[in-house]
Amino acid sequence: MGLFKTALIGAAVYGIIKYVTKKDINGRSIADDIRDKAPEWMEKAKNLKDELKVELEKQRY
Repeated sequence: MGLFKTALIGAAVYGIIKYVTKKDINGRSIADDIRDKAPEWMEKAKNLKDELKVELEKQRY
């Protein structure tokens, strides 16, 4: 059963990787889009973290 489970998980991971890296008509993949948007998401996350810190400091006093 362990071998079957491992093979099934491996096949699923392989399928996901193939889907995410598959190029569309424009020659771009989902991975390319994620790579391009990652810096923007990181900046938003940093801003949100800073806002939450300020909000927590306000509530503390």
